[in-house]
Amino acid sequence: MRIFGTILAGGQGRRLGGRDKALIGLGGQTLLARVAERLEPQVERLALSANGPAGAYATAGLGPGVPVLPDPPPGDLGPLLGVLAGLDWAAAHGADWLVTAAIDTPFLPCDLVPRLLLAAETAGTGLAMAASGGRRHPTAALWPVGLRGELAAEVAGGLRKLGVFGAARGAALADFATVPGPDPFFNVNTPEDLAAAEAALG
Repeated sequence: MRIFGTILAGGQGRRLGGRDKALIGLGGQTLLARVAERLEPQVERLALSANGPAGAYATAGLGPGVPVLPDPPPGDLGPLLGVLAGLDWAAAHGADWLVTAAIDTPFLPCDLVPRLLLAAETAGTGLAMAASGGRRHPTAALWPVGLRGELAAEVAGGLRKLGVFGAARGAALADFATVPGPDPFFNVNTPEDLAAAEAALG
C-alpha cells in the first residue's frame, strides 16, 4: 500500500495581505517547514501544491527532491485543484492513496495518516477526512487515487467544495477531538491567528 502526501499551499492569503502562507514565519520556522516536518515522515513521497516560484519554497524548508505542483487550469478554485494535482502526481508514480494537508495548519497531527487510514478501512469507504471540535476538515483527508477522474468530472461540472464531494461519498471521519494542546487543525488565516499560534507555541 503506497501512500503519498501533498501539502496544499495554492491559496492567495488575502486576509494576510496577500502573503504566500508557505513562506510565513512561525516560531522560527516557516509554515511550510512546520507542516512538512509533520507530514513527510508519514508518507512515502511528499509534494507541494503551490503556484509560486519553486526556488522560494526550496529556501523556506522544502526538502530536496520534493516537487512543486502548480494548479491545473482553470486555477483559482481553492484546494480542489491542489487535490487534483496531487492525485495526478500520485497516480503517475503508482501510489494507491494521497493524503492532503493545508499549509496553514502548523499543529498538524503526527499520526494523521494512520488515523485517516484506520477510519477509511473501518468504514469501508476508502475516503476519510479529519474532524476536531465538532467540525470536519476536508483538506486533511485520505483520497483513493482511483477517485481522481470522478473528482475532476465534478469540478468540471461546477463543484467548488471538497466537503460536499466527501459528504456525498460517505467519507469516514477520523476524530481528533481528544488530542491535547491546540486544535490540531487550527488555521492561520489572519494576523490574529498567527499571533494566537505563536502564543500556543509558548
